[in-house]
Amino acid sequence: MVGIRTITIAVACGVVACVAVPAVGQESLRTAWGTPDLQGVWDFRTITPLERPEDSGETLLLSEEETARLEQEAVDRDIRLWERDAQRTEAGGNVGGYNNFWMDTGTTSTGRTSLVTDPANGRIPPTTETGGVRRTRVGSFNVEIPTSYTELSNADRCLLGFNAGPPITPGGYNQNIQFFQTEDYVVVLTEMVHTARIIPLGDQPSLSDSIRQWSGDSRGHWESDTLVVETTNFQDHDAYSTWRGSSKDMKLVERFRIVDADTLSYEFTVNDPATWTSSWTAEVPMTRNELPLFEYACHEGNYAMDAMLAGARAEERKAAQGGQ
Repeated sequence: MVGIRTITIAVACGVVACVAVPAVGQESLRTAWGTPDLQGVWDFRTITPLERPEDSGETLLLSEEETARLEQEAVDRDIRLWERDAQRTEAGGNVGGYNNFWMDTGTTSTGRTSLVTDPANGRIPPTTETGGVRRTRVGSFNVEIPTSYTELSNADRCLLGFNAGPPITPGGYNQNIQFFQTEDYVVVLTEMVHTARIIPLGDQPSLSDSIRQWSGDSRGHWESDTLVVETTNFQDHDAYSTWRGSSKDMKLVERFRIVDADTLSYEFTVNDPATWTSSWTAEVPMTRNELPLFEYACHEGNYAMDAMLAGARAEERKAAQGGQ
């Protein structure tokens, strides 16, 4: 499910994320038709949490010393987990998840205490009552033994979800996107679940409200050198949300802006009154990656679905035989 990439340390990343830097204007960073050239692979790994930890209080920025310490701790943790002796899994109870070999959460900090920039407390606003219910069903962690595939979310079935969004948020592994551009379209291909959003540019009309899509209906336009993507018409998520409990009426605005040849600023604003009590915004710095995207091959979708449902059938046979 994941490719392993070289660990890099870049303390200066925090400066890029936290200081307003004018977009560069070199011809090499523009397309033949004059717009900023976003094409290529962009890496959005970071150890900065989406929400500000409560013990950080009102602190917005980390000191250089704190940033360096957190990044070194991330490197040390990876090395410690890679080098420890193998542990055999024992049947029964919680058998755990992937070991650290499969994880790829990065080792660099943005220098901020959270990716959320609004509200000022760095935390996602409280959920509504219905949003809270959807939030518990993002995955199937509340299903002990699923009796049907309908009890498992599309994320469980490796069809959608995880960090692919939209919006795109760091987490787990396969943390890269690739941009393709023409004068009339932009394509955002995510490494996770190989999801591709084909985004028309300009004045093309949006889809009818009756047409819903898992990744929504996106339309893009340029505001100076910033690509603005507005997305609506999400699929009805009342049964299982594919993104943090969001509803079908979520309105998402994403902004992509080149900071320099190797840095892309990605900012998104979520407006979903059916899920959160107010809108909120986050910013994720992305760095250019010269490596190609890895193929996404989901073991769970290929094998674990059969295994989980086979467990349910075994429980049913056991019950039919009087518990024997």
